[in-house]
Amino acid sequence: MEPSTDSMSSAVEASMYNSIQAILRQAASSCNKGMLRWTLHKKVETHPSNSVSLVRVLVKELEKVERLDYKMHVIPLLHTLNYVIIQSSHIPCNLFQRVYECFKRLLTLPEPYCTITLRYMRSIKMEQITPAPSPTITSSTGALYQRRVIAEQSLRNKHFPQQERVFVFADPAVFSEPLWQAVRADLVLASPQSDILARRVLLHTVQAGLVNACHGPILTQALEDLGEDVEQYFQEVVLAVEQSIENGEAGRDQYLTRLQHIYSDILTSANQDPIAGGSLSNTPLPSPEIQFHLWTNEEELWNELVNFTLNVSTSERNSMYQEEEEEDVSKRVSHLSVDSGIEKDLSDMGEREQRNPFTRSRSPCFRGRMKPEDKMALVQENIKGPTSSTPLPKEEGNHTARIVMMGDDRVLGRLAKVYHSIRKREAKHLILTKRVNLQIYYIPVTDEPIVNSPESKSQVGDRLSLASFLGRVDPWYESNIISLGAMIPKLAGTQSSHSRSSEPNHFLVDVLSYYLRCGLQPVHFTLYSVKISVSGQTGSPVDDVFVSHLDAEFPESKTLRENLRQERSSRRRTRKTLGTCGVVVSMNYTKVSLSKQEVVQGMSVMTCGVGISAISPNETEGLDFLTVNFDSTNPRCCTEIRTQNIKIRILEDKTFTVCLDKDCRRKYTHVQSIEISPCLDPGYCLQTSSKSKFSVGEERESGLSKYMCKILPLPINTFTGINH
Repeated sequence: MEPSTDSMSSAVEASMYNSIQAILRQAASSCNKGMLRWTLHKKVETHPSNSVSLVRVLVKELEKVERLDYKMHVIPLLHTLNYVIIQSSHIPCNLFQRVYECFKRLLTLPEPYCTITLRYMRSIKMEQITPAPSPTITSSTGALYQRRVIAEQSLRNKHFPQQERVFVFADPAVFSEPLWQAVRADLVLASPQSDILARRVLLHTVQAGLVNACHGPILTQALEDLGEDVEQYFQEVVLAVEQSIENGEAGRDQYLTRLQHIYSDILTSANQDPIAGGSLSNTPLPSPEIQFHLWTNEEELWNELVNFTLNVSTSERNSMYQEEEEEDVSKRVSHLSVDSGIEKDLSDMGEREQRNPFTRSRSPCFRGRMKPEDKMALVQENIKGPTSSTPLPKEEGNHTARIVMMGDDRVLGRLAKVYHSIRKREAKHLILTKRVNLQIYYIPVTDEPIVNSPESKSQVGDRLSLASFLGRVDPWYESNIISLGAMIPKLAGTQSSHSRSSEPNHFLVDVLSYYLRCGLQPVHFTLYSVKISVSGQTGSPVDDVFVSHLDAEFPESKTLRENLRQERSSRRRTRKTLGTCGVVVSMNYTKVSLSKQEVVQGMSVMTCGVGISAISPNETEGLDFLTVNFDSTNPRCCTEIRTQNIKIRILEDKTFTVCLDKDCRRKYTHVQSIEISPCLDPGYCLQTSSKSKFSVGEERESGLSKYMCKILPLPINTFTGINH
């Protein structure tokens, strides 16, 4: 029997090797790479015994990366390996150790490879029970699987209180009603009941720890027979795993003994024979619970975050967060601390805090004005969290909200505006920041045609500049996520055929789950603030933000600008156009150069349109400047500049139109001038404004403001990220 087993294992490894090589091969198209990865994961999910062979192949490939310096293979190999380890329950300890040693050597690689490797090293260390009874025996805690299911499905327990929630927001500008219904049907699956999920966690954890001493099919039947009584065993096994992680190597024997007792008790309670061992049952990792929204109301994102983090009703939430945006910031900020360290000052401050005890929760340098006065008390009474008798694990204190945006540049533009608004609210009264970890993901979907070119990567539409940039900096993102942009619009046409099939194809939800679990490296997009002065409007200019593009059009020159674009695309110019004039605009800007920043003032340009882009084509770096293009009929005029700050105003008695992030819903008309600069973090602005009230004309930064981040970035998660 031994040679037969070895030959079967070799055949499986050969199949796994071919699959990995097909994924890594550069000749494969982006769409095929994503499908091949999904097919490989399905093979392991359907046949759990294949996981050991796949891990061996992946480790060999990582070791080859070290010898041949194939850094482009590191990211897909690392993510695939970690994903397999989470789902597997029977990896030999000597293979675990080999993976760990390989990771230690990969730590010498530059960013971001070493960062991702370090995260997965910690996961493997937590999953492995050391020292193992024997190098060839599987002995795992099952903690990665257990924690993942508990968090994603919000399974209530006393020992691991972290929760995660996935919110998918689709842009109605791209998603028609049939498409929205089709994607919703694919994403919002009928989630299993909590007792079914508890049984799955129990089954996986006991099998991971006992392996050959556990009979999977009999344990599966026993758990089904227990019904609601499975809850007590679920709580016991969660406690056992968490204590095993806390005790480390010293608690190995105690952990395995407790698992054996739980296993025997379950079989006895279900009147099953306590058979020592047998085959293992399949325990696929369930997809996270997903809430899908058609994003028609921008406040919906904020409301969902509040509902997830705080257990409050709609009326209570409205009373807590109803703020007048027109109020001056100085009215919202109390005076700085007058504590001089003198005992009298300390006693006076103590009396004030006794009269208003919730001021103790203020941030270090300022506190938000109470409106109404007891709103913080209402919030704290409704916080969902552990009691003081059950402290949180060090790295698991916050809930995690995973925000997934589906659309093109326009949906990320709307997200940037809402994200800035959330940061402004949090700067005034800290409610969500300390309690929820916000992770943002982006799945590009467009209603424009996507052209596939055999000579190059797929040419995305005009409104997918941000997605194109993410694909350039992260090829694994391009392979797995950008390819969905061409597939999702076809769902509406195939919904009827899917409904007739006996087993639906959950490709979309599986890829999304993979992205949520492995895409943890952010790419930071600089947000830009724009002040828009509108003709006939008194008071301060209109403030807005954009992330990718600002377009200024002059109604009189609209036809001329379209002709220029057509000629530019056809690479020819007609004499008829050369004699046409545009509109004269004046601008002040700070020029971006390699050596220094040179301030240019009083420059005038005749143009028929201005395009300002934060994303440069074919660039993989340099997200900290804007590229300004002028559509001019005179080729000798300045047609392109790079800057971070620019002010443009029209010299004639005319106005122009401004469109943000290519979104007609964010269009301003009758504009006289615009002023653009990097968007400052609201927390930094509030800090500096509060200090300016007490400074004597000093503009120099001091105190904590020297160490605060000034610019507000929009972080979008990818598999690789960008090292800043």
